[in-house]
Amino acid sequence: MLGEFELIRHYFAAAACARSGGEVVLGIGDDCALLQLPPGEQLAVSTDTLVAGVHFPDGCDPFLLGQRALAVATSDLAAMAAAPIGFTLALTLPSADPLWLGEFARGLDEMALACSMRLLGGDTTCGPLCLTVTVFGRVPAGQALTRHGARPGDLLCVGGMLGEGAAALPLVLGEQKAEPAVAEHLLA
Repeated sequence: MLGEFELIRHYFAAAACARSGGEVVLGIGDDCALLQLPPGEQLAVSTDTLVAGVHFPDGCDPFLLGQRALAVATSDLAAMAAAPIGFTLALTLPSADPLWLGEFARGLDEMALACSMRLLGGDTTCGPLCLTVTVFGRVPAGQALTRHGARPGDLLCVGGMLGEGAAALPLVLGEQKAEPAVAEHLLA
């Protein structure tokens, strides 16, 4: 059985997304990460938690779960026009399954590289499967796009059809059924 530090070292610290650089002075492997923001910029921070059986089905593909965990959190930075810096991962696992961890770490790393995010650190513990991702970004002081700043006539950008993710979740979790054509569309 892998210990916490061996698990971190083997699956996460060696990942391409765990390298320091840019605003990340010190990343994964110490008590805290150190970030250096350029003058005149603010730090944007957001946290998202995904729980097995609530936000994704038990037995979910770990590669896709790794990608999704980071994508949903990083989208909050994009919504505020913040440039991505990095993220932390709090990972609660029922067991340290090497196959699951390898695929999860690979999905997380691919998404991190695609989003220009660096893994800064986090925590691992034993328990029911739960993933918490905290993302950090930077935005010029006073220029964050907040929910209170929207005005009639502003351009609103949406990725995908509104409500389809919420409509698909009960199908994925097996809580509801739908007509085959509807279910197939939502599950795709």
